[in-house]
Amino acid sequence: MKKLTTGLLVLVLSSSIAVAHAQEKKDTLKTKEIEGVVVTALGIKREKKSLGYASQEIKGGALSDGTTNTGNIAAQLSGKVAGLNVTTNNNFGGSSNLLIRGVKTLGGGNPLIVIDGSPVNNTYTQEKNIDYGNALSDINQEDIESINVLKGAAASALYGERGLNGVIVITTKNGKGKDDGSWGVTFSSAIQVGFIDKSTFPEYQTKYGAGYAQKFGAQAPDGLNYANFGADASWGPKFDPNLMVYQWDSFNPLSPNAGKATPWVAAKNGPIKFFNNPASYINSVTLEKGQKGKNISFTYENMMSDGLMPNSHLNKNNFSLKINYDLTPKLHSTFYSTLTLQDTKGRSITGYSNNTVTGFRQWWQTNVDLNDLESIYLANVDPKVASAANNYGNVTWSRKSAANGAPAYWNNPYFQAYQNYTSDKRYRSFTYAQVTYDLLDNITVTGKVSYDRSNLMAENRLAFGSLPQAFGQSNNSIGSGYARRDVLRNETNYDLMVNYKFDITDNINVSGVVGGNIRRNYMNSVYASTEGGLVVPGIYALSNSKKAPLASDEIESITQTNSGYVTASFDFFKKFYLDGTWRVDQSSTLPAGNNVYNYPSVTGALIMSEILDTKSWMNFWKLRANYAEVGGTADPYQLVNNYRSAGILSNTGIYNPILSQPNPNLKPQRSKEFEVGTEVHFLRDRITLDVAYYKTKTVDQIITLPVSSGTGFTGKVINAGRIDNSGVEVQLGLVPIKSKDFTWNIDVNWSKNKNEVIDLYPGITNLLLNSFQGGVSLNARVGEAWGTLVGADYTYVNGQKVIDPKTGKYLQNPNQVIGNTTPDWIGGIRNSFSYKGFSLSFLIDMRKGGDIFSTDMYYGLSSGLYKETAEGDYRDKPIVLPGVFPDGTPNNIGLSPFADNNAAVGYKTQPSREFVYDGSFIKLREASIGYTLPKSVLAGTKIYDAKISIVGRNLWIIHKNLPYADPEAMVGGGINSYGWSIGSMPTTRDLGINVTFKF
Repeated sequence: MKKLTTGLLVLVLSSSIAVAHAQEKKDTLKTKEIEGVVVTALGIKREKKSLGYASQEIKGGALSDGTTNTGNIAAQLSGKVAGLNVTTNNNFGGSSNLLIRGVKTLGGGNPLIVIDGSPVNNTYTQEKNIDYGNALSDINQEDIESINVLKGAAASALYGERGLNGVIVITTKNGKGKDDGSWGVTFSSAIQVGFIDKSTFPEYQTKYGAGYAQKFGAQAPDGLNYANFGADASWGPKFDPNLMVYQWDSFNPLSPNAGKATPWVAAKNGPIKFFNNPASYINSVTLEKGQKGKNISFTYENMMSDGLMPNSHLNKNNFSLKINYDLTPKLHSTFYSTLTLQDTKGRSITGYSNNTVTGFRQWWQTNVDLNDLESIYLANVDPKVASAANNYGNVTWSRKSAANGAPAYWNNPYFQAYQNYTSDKRYRSFTYAQVTYDLLDNITVTGKVSYDRSNLMAENRLAFGSLPQAFGQSNNSIGSGYARRDVLRNETNYDLMVNYKFDITDNINVSGVVGGNIRRNYMNSVYASTEGGLVVPGIYALSNSKKAPLASDEIESITQTNSGYVTASFDFFKKFYLDGTWRVDQSSTLPAGNNVYNYPSVTGALIMSEILDTKSWMNFWKLRANYAEVGGTADPYQLVNNYRSAGILSNTGIYNPILSQPNPNLKPQRSKEFEVGTEVHFLRDRITLDVAYYKTKTVDQIITLPVSSGTGFTGKVINAGRIDNSGVEVQLGLVPIKSKDFTWNIDVNWSKNKNEVIDLYPGITNLLLNSFQGGVSLNARVGEAWGTLVGADYTYVNGQKVIDPKTGKYLQNPNQVIGNTTPDWIGGIRNSFSYKGFSLSFLIDMRKGGDIFSTDMYYGLSSGLYKETAEGDYRDKPIVLPGVFPDGTPNNIGLSPFADNNAAVGYKTQPSREFVYDGSFIKLREASIGYTLPKSVLAGTKIYDAKISIVGRNLWIIHKNLPYADPEAMVGGGINSYGWSIGSMPTTRDLGINVTFKF
């Protein structure tokens, strides 16, 4: 991979420089302003050349024009920003995790999202192994003018306690209309279809069927064999078309094979046939009109999507309105409001238990045909025949025995999809109103109010006939039930800012902002469920509970932060820029005495091309440096004991025990960062280069440290831990060819971050972050990068694996470091070509390193599913594992596959270290071909602009090391997006056709 990437970069660079030199004199295009204006913190517009810190702007077209609409703008940032690591899973409507410049806090963390200067909620929600996505997916990409990524502390210092993980600044479009001042109408329509990338789904062996050993367990009265019904593995007897066997479908009267023995052969339709080709239909219309001081834009977008899983649908409607209006020549107003209504059905279950895809990847019988499962489900679920006798339609391959059709381990996957489906509805609105008054020529006053509100109502169903499982408030194992979660979040911001600008001399000026902010957050969450099962099948309501429901789990919090800030930006002769900012926050979630704190920053930018007069060959050169501090406050209820009701006993209220000991002396988290960088433009911007180096230290992190239960608690809230990050970011822009009709642009970004946990707490060297199925955990360990994977490793003698002389299997060494989820580097290369009305672009997205533990391989190899377990005569002879006995002599013990259930591979023999894979990948992330119709073709019509595009996403995984899965497809967002591959949905290659008409 390294050779491929290096060779590609060298080829691109050398050819680009050569062509650019050759064409420099032919370039007739006028040189534009080098940097332009970008939107920074608090919505402040700045000349980019004056900034003393790294930021990277992505125009709205670059986000959406070259790819299919993912429904989540976060996913469309993949590979486009140096230092921004985007992890996108394949869960239907699921989360995308954003990480800027490495993990800075022990619990992970996502950047702050800001729209037109106002923060918005980007909470990731997961409930009972369901990924409900992150709130950024509510943003309508049709509204986005640009996104500016503020990477470091100096860029985000004005956000104080919220700026620790960087900031994503989204600027929305203003209404423009037609040149004659009349209304403009834009209509866009897209159709997208996904096709499974087969490299991200298992390849099954087709030689052996159900069983834990190569023999049938029992015989029917007529002497024929029964299949191994209770075995959810494929280590059974060898297939033989002449061998007749009573299989799972022989015992259902509605099956065409009822009472019949059928040939013992591999299924024609394996689990990959279970999935659909997901399709999406996106239509939007924008009405806009604009002139100086008055413009309006209204957009409506509808997105209808079907997921990979049967019975999965998403319907999302977005409405947005933006008005800019000058009330007087000195009084300017802006109003923006967006409303999202989303209805989702059939989200996929994540993790291990009850996840259909986990069954496909780990515990399956290769003799089971999916078409037969679907047919028998449809025949038995009919209300006329559904009853306890046929498990209410849940006729499954995983029956307990020939005489007992109850599910042993797994439901029929179609019953799971159509009866045990989840559903959720989300309402999201974001609104702000702003007025600006030009008090003097050099002083303006701005007042602003913003309100962000989201409501999520999520329902979970467990239908009659289901395999009993842990469910609901009590988490007892039951065979039917209903649960719901209602979550309300809102945030209100009140801002008052005074912008000033003064000329100290003719060549020296100062500008800045003095302002204040009041932020109020409210959260209310209620979770309730039935207990003991449902009374009446098919009625999903809390009132349909066999037993009295437990007290609902309710959480409510109200927090407030008051802030003041001041900035000063000095411009010396347009050659040197010096900025300083200071912000003071007061948080309601910290104790008096520790709840007022400040965050400073200082930045400098030196325009060397002006000082040295290098414009003849280097038209722009800037050196920059900065130092800043940002931080984070505590979550609610960490200062004093708080109690949750557990119901009523003998007319007396009872409460759950307090598990985490609060801390009345908490301090805010703090991160300190130093950054230096340079930006150079050569050959009239034919070659541009931006390089940044940073070093960050984050201290006083607020964590819950596990403690001995003998203290009366299981955890204690403390300030502890230090994490250091340092890294390099590179942005390279090349224009190898630029002529009147043809242009070729290359945009390259690359970043490397080094992370280290310096300390945790006196006497503590490891903090558990997450536990995985298979005995592996995610940890923050002193002296290691955040994200250490800990589990069992081999035992070694002189570098060779040690065999247990009693069993012939490997001796395992528990609690060892077996990997780390932190990638070595990330990068992306975009090529864009335009010729007259045609355009072509493609994006290569890359990640090097970042280990992943595959629970699927850990179990799936042992259960005999994968093709590796049946190659050649692998199952027909004893296997001697490579290794030595403790005394150093070679192993000579053969393991019989007949007796040991394929003991040579999988979790029964190999330690978890064997199933840790390098998470590197190279992907053709995006590609598009577009054509804009000539004006001459549109003459005489009401259409003045028309474009058609063919777009694609995830078209080719060029390289990966993780078998049968996508290295990005983790369990969910947040902490669940690191290092764990289990039961993930296959990745799809998505193709779409987009058409846009402007009237």
